[in-house]
Amino acid sequence: MNTAAVRGVPTVFGVRHLSPAGAWNLLQLLEEKKPRLVLVEGPSDLTDQLPHIIRQETRPPVAMMAYTKKLPIRTILYPLAEYSPEYQAIRWAFENKRECRLIDLPSGVFLAIAEARQQIDQEGEENISGAESDSDEENGESATVTVYQRLDELSGEDGHETFWERTIEHTCIPEAYLQGAREFGKQLRELTQGREQDWAETLVREAYMKRQIADAVEEGFAPEDIFVVTGSYHVQGLLDDTPPMTDQEIASLPRLEAEKTLMPYSYYRLSSRSGYGAGNRAPAYYELLWEGLTRRKPSYTAYSYLSRIAAYQRRNGNMVSSAEVIEAVRLAGVLAELHGYSTPCLRDLRDAATTCMGHGNFGEIAQAVADTEIGTRIGALPDGVSRTSIQSDFYRLLADLKLDKYRSVTAQDLQLDLREKLTVKSEKSAFLDLRRSFFLHRLRVLGISFVQKQQTTQDKATWAEHWVLRWSPEAEIEIVEAALKGETVAAAASLHMKETVEAGGNIAAIAAVVEDAFCCGMPESVAYATAALQKMAVDAADVNEIAQTAFRLSTVLRYGDIRRLDSGPLLPILDQLFLRACLLLPSACLCDDGAAAMIVKGIDQLNQVALDQEQLDQERWISTLGQVAGRDDLNTRLSGFAAAILLERGKISNEQLSVEVERRLSKGVPAELGANWFAGLSMKNRYALIARMSLWESLDQYLETLDDEEFKRALVFLRRAFADFSAKEKSDIAENLGELWQVNVQQVSEMLGGALNKDEKKLLDELDDFDFSF
Repeated sequence: MNTAAVRGVPTVFGVRHLSPAGAWNLLQLLEEKKPRLVLVEGPSDLTDQLPHIIRQETRPPVAMMAYTKKLPIRTILYPLAEYSPEYQAIRWAFENKRECRLIDLPSGVFLAIAEARQQIDQEGEENISGAESDSDEENGESATVTVYQRLDELSGEDGHETFWERTIEHTCIPEAYLQGAREFGKQLRELTQGREQDWAETLVREAYMKRQIADAVEEGFAPEDIFVVTGSYHVQGLLDDTPPMTDQEIASLPRLEAEKTLMPYSYYRLSSRSGYGAGNRAPAYYELLWEGLTRRKPSYTAYSYLSRIAAYQRRNGNMVSSAEVIEAVRLAGVLAELHGYSTPCLRDLRDAATTCMGHGNFGEIAQAVADTEIGTRIGALPDGVSRTSIQSDFYRLLADLKLDKYRSVTAQDLQLDLREKLTVKSEKSAFLDLRRSFFLHRLRVLGISFVQKQQTTQDKATWAEHWVLRWSPEAEIEIVEAALKGETVAAAASLHMKETVEAGGNIAAIAAVVEDAFCCGMPESVAYATAALQKMAVDAADVNEIAQTAFRLSTVLRYGDIRRLDSGPLLPILDQLFLRACLLLPSACLCDDGAAAMIVKGIDQLNQVALDQEQLDQERWISTLGQVAGRDDLNTRLSGFAAAILLERGKISNEQLSVEVERRLSKGVPAELGANWFAGLSMKNRYALIARMSLWESLDQYLETLDDEEFKRALVFLRRAFADFSAKEKSDIAENLGELWQVNVQQVSEMLGGALNKDEKKLLDELDDFDFSF
């Protein structure tokens, strides 16, 4: 192989990667030159994906993606919109039966470079001495960013995006675009070369691309028959005298083993607002620019942009007249002329829309602008195109479970009834919703954002599930990333749960895996998670963890036979955990108010478990609650909460409650302790408490015995206690107080529910800073 620089000069067309004018002018030049070979910047090992990209069933935006096979998963994406110059070059080549290749570094090399760069960055962070530096690179700011910032300042516009659009995107002369983009890239390169953090990578990439061009010449393609499409930044590097990469240099490049695939993409992901560095700020608007160019109607973009904003406003109940649209078109044209241009740009159009349709307030049309500029378009690929095994399994299951229609960018609700349907003939149809549930839960376990489980309105209905399904390109990426865990959705979910179990953690985390395994309908996962839980349960000592675990196991047991899995092995584990919770709970209640908030939740969960699982030792649980409710050395909020549960379950009579109220709310008990106990008592069964006049009489008498300082202490806790009461509950309490005080009930309700005056607000503000000092 002769590594000398290529003789002759191919046409090197520099573009911005999402440039409608670049795509249109590129096509004009291709039609003029009719090259035999089209070379496009992109990973060379993805050339075999090009026939799929231009298939009739493919609908841009789409992306080529490569990803590593080993953890941590690394990915690289090459998105293409319909107006991407690269996409149009590829289409032209295939439609005109010309050869087309991608010529950048292979994807495995890119992934290896990214890994090496991350390691260098991590080592650099560890070695930072803390000294300040004026260097852009040392401050983490690339030279290109600095240049673009300076360009923003000098452009006389709202940024270089507007400058680029005015000077380049409205160009309809191929040679003018070619020269303008080339000059822009050349000057940007001169200002940044050697100062960029990835400058070495840039030189390697260009040497490799030059080698691909040289190889094409050796194959018999004349330089003038070669048409190269690359970023404008690289044009100068491909045309200079530096030699192409040698065989030895290619062999020495680092590589990671990588898989490759195609995937649908979205306009949001293409936008710079999503964080995509090569994106533009308005993908849907740039599509309008493309349509205007292909129709050869420069005014099409302005009319379409403003009409779509008006249509969005009308659909959402905001009236916009035709006159306002017409006036906005005129104003946009005038704004462009003021800047010395004949065609309005995005800035002009947005300013005109704000003035004429938003009445000077951008907030009125902000959502319409986002919809018109970014859009919701999502691409599509033909079935079976370049899919990993897990993608194929996902789409097969989607069709088999009749969920294809939910693969939409619009969120859709799905209600499932897991019970067997007796009105259908086949077993497959009888358990369709159950099989759907297994599939959706497996996706949930894998973190696939396509599915979101919602709370059902019927808490006890274990046969009912509510899901929200919404498709996005991110979901496709997540499915591809899950391929590392298994070749099917079920296998990947199983390995994920196994890794969670092996990672250890606490018993609550393992119980969560048990619940997930049941929901996923995977008996093998249930078995090994249950075995791990049994080992860990022996040493469990944290009441909150035990409560969470018991609650999860109880939930699984409540499924009964609905999921057609044997939950019997969980019964002895639940018995064991429940017994330990009863033994540990009283001592756990010796805590401060901060810890009490968590223990309240634990007590509530354990009580729900006892109610749901009648086989548990109910007498021991009632006895444990009695200990917590009756002891004076425990956190009083927890004692009050335990009393509330006993009251709710009918284990405390009115006489016993009265005695306890008088004991807890007595002159000899510190105000904060008595009020804290009442706060705990009021956390449950509020209507039953409100109905007991004796309780409010005791509270009223108690407050009467307090001096000013004690009253302030008590009031802090009572405010917290009543903070969560509904308006109706507060009104009922007002009626009780009216009866106690022998005053008009309506007046009391209005007084308690009315707005505070300045003095009252001041007094309450002082309570927030009250110094307990005890």
